[in-house]
Amino acid sequence: MKPSQPARPARPTPSGRPLLRRKRVVIPALVAAALLAVPASSDAAPNPAAHAATRTPKPTIVLVHGAFADSSSWDGVVTRLEREGYPVVGAANPLRDLAGDAAYVSSVVASIPGPVVLVGHSYGGAVITDAAAGHTNVKALVYIAAFAPDEGESSLGITSGYPGSQLPSSLVVRSFPGGQDAYLDQAAFRRVFAADVPAREARLMAATQRPVALAALAAPSSAPAWRTIPSWYLVAGADQAIPPAAEQAMAERAHAHTVTVKGASHAVPVSHPEAVTDLVEAAARATA
Repeated sequence: MKPSQPARPARPTPSGRPLLRRKRVVIPALVAAALLAVPASSDAAPNPAAHAATRTPKPTIVLVHGAFADSSSWDGVVTRLEREGYPVVGAANPLRDLAGDAAYVSSVVASIPGPVVLVGHSYGGAVITDAAAGHTNVKALVYIAAFAPDEGESSLGITSGYPGSQLPSSLVVRSFPGGQDAYLDQAAFRRVFAADVPAREARLMAATQRPVALAALAAPSSAPAWRTIPSWYLVAGADQAIPPAAEQAMAERAHAHTVTVKGASHAVPVSHPEAVTDLVEAAARATA
C-alpha cells in the first residue's frame, strides 16, 4: 500500500490567509452587490389593472331615499355596492320642498370629486331629476320605482294620472309650523308600501317613517336632467304607491334602460336589494 500523500497546503496570499477562504467570502459578496445594483422597479412588469384603476376610478354612488323612508332603506344595496368596491354616499333627503331638497342633494354631489351615479327611490327620483342639473360629473341617473317628472309635473300629479295607486287614500296629514306633513297610515303601510317585506320589518318601517311635506309632493319639477344624462329605471311590478304603468311610461319617456321586478312592492330597495344593485352597477359600468 502506498503511503497517503499529504494534503497540499493552500497557497498563501499576501495577507497570509488561504485563497480558498477568500473565495467563500468574495462570491456571495459579488452576488449581493449585483442584486443591489439593479433598481427594484427597473425590471418590474407593468400592472395594467393598476393603471386602469388610476385612469378610471369607480364612480361614487349617491343614493337618495324617498318619502316615508330614510337612508337605512338602502342598507342592503350599500352592503353589496361596497363589497364590489364602489364608494357610496346615502344622502339624507330633507323631504321639505322639491327645490330645497334638490339644492341639498346638489350640494352633496358638488362635494364629490370624480364621476357620480345618482340614484333615487320614489320621491327621491323627482329630487335627482332636478339636482343633477349643471353637474358634469353626474354620469348616470338611476330611478328605482321612482318619479321621473318632466318639466312642470309634480309627484302627486303623476300618481293621480294613472289608476291603481293606493297612496292618496292612505295618507295621514298633520300640520306643523309653516305647513303640512304627509305620513302613510301605519295600518296601511305594509299593503301600500312594503307588501313583500317581512311583517315585522314592515311594522318597524311604518313606525319610524319620515314624513314628507305635502308641498314637496305638489311642487312642479324644473327642466329634467334625464333629457341629457343617460338613465336607468327599475319598475316594481306590484307597486301600490306609484302604479307600474306610470313607472313604465316615465321610463320610456326618459329612454331609460329598463328592468322590471315582478311582484316587487314600492319598497324594492329593501325587498330586492340584489336587483337594485345589479341595475346600479350596470349604470356605473356604462360610465367607464
